Amino acid sequence: MTTSASDRYRSWGGYPPATAARVVRVGWRSDPLPADPSDGPMLAFGNGRSYGDVCVNDGGTLLDTRGLDRLIAFDAERGLLRCESGVLLGEILDFSVPRGWFLPVTPATAQVTVGGAIANDVHGKNHHRAGSFGHQVRSLELLRSDGVRLTASPTENPQLFRATIGGLGLTGLVTQAEIQLKSVAGPYIDQERVPFANLDACFRALAEADQRFEYASAWLDCAASGPDLGRGVLIGGDHTAVAETRRQRRPLALAVPFTPAASLVTPWTLRAFNATYAGLQIGRPARRRMPVERFFYPMDRIDGWNRIYGPSGLLRYQCVVPLGPGQAAVREILEQIAQSSAGSPLALIKRLGNHPPAGVLSFPREGYTLAVDLPNRGQQTLSLLDALDQVTRAAGGAVYPATDARMSAESFRAYYPRWQELARHADPAFSSSFWRRVSE
Repeated sequence: MTTSASDRYRSWGGYPPATAARVVRVGWRSDPLPADPSDGPMLAFGNGRSYGDVCVNDGGTLLDTRGLDRLIAFDAERGLLRCESGVLLGEILDFSVPRGWFLPVTPATAQVTVGGAIANDVHGKNHHRAGSFGHQVRSLELLRSDGVRLTASPTENPQLFRATIGGLGLTGLVTQAEIQLKSVAGPYIDQERVPFANLDACFRALAEADQRFEYASAWLDCAASGPDLGRGVLIGGDHTAVAETRRQRRPLALAVPFTPAASLVTPWTLRAFNATYAGLQIGRPARRRMPVERFFYPMDRIDGWNRIYGPSGLLRYQCVVPLGPGQAAVREILEQIAQSSAGSPLALIKRLGNHPPAGVLSFPREGYTLAVDLPNRGQQTLSLLDALDQVTRAAGGAVYPATDARMSAESFRAYYPRWQELARHADPAFSSSFWRRVSE
């Protein structure tokens, strides 16, 4: 079934604007591709939670995969789940958590499809323990534009498998995948909050958290400067060691019902929010037990939260820098953001472990990863991000394609020197606005 493109088929950040020429819904994994390659480039579209243009295809065809939403098979003894690519991570958890299984790796939203998690090789708060999502994929089925179906795994078509993990959806349509889940005692997390006063204390807290917690990340106050630069709170957690018999209640869902005429994220509201949030962390209990949904997906409780950034949208800058030069790089990035008054209510930092990359273009690598959401103020914001790119490149780091909306082709090729290896395995009929921007 073909439908007209709508706001659903935008990126989460809403920038850059892109309109597909056509949207085709995919309903059955056994069907051939429901689009003609001669009509222009095609691209799979899951749930639109990528921030930039990696999930959009301006002037081309989008294959809406949310109809591929079936769980196919589950091995309850080994925790192996086979499902279609349009299944949301939250739908997997609805099935698996009551049975004592959890996703070994999950990003900060459960509203991501399995296909999207593979294409962007997402990571979570436990990369130091478990690696990225791609490390949990045992096999996948790929439908190419010439009609050929291939099974890819670490042992079968291994080069194509590694190109597809983190391959930005360019190697064809992933129709299904087998994922390894992890056994858990129950649906609760024991959480601990550790406030810190500045960036040096932040780095110490992150290093200690690697040893203390399975999951750890830190919120930073982007409005802070001077001796307070980098102040914030580390949030660590572990699955409860004992089975919980209490019924887990879903958190109350809120919603931003419309997009305001202008961004609600201003220098004044930012300072007020960050100061209030930082103060609340000091007064809250340091340790508490909470449902997994509240620990992993706090922003999922606010439907449409991206609307608060107004009609111009937001840009997320997410980079990773090596542990050695990374501390100075993170400091310089935060200083430039503070000086620009751009700021962000959502600034997170984590330490990533030394796992080998799961895919050719996988973003996760050992170091510090910093993610900052900035209101789109046009050239002012774009110039700031170009300056941050210079810091990231000088430190030997990389920017995450899944969140990017403007990096140059030169920067992309410096961040991902194996990009031509992906290009060799890419399906010639698949492309995206991002790929054309950085590869042509």
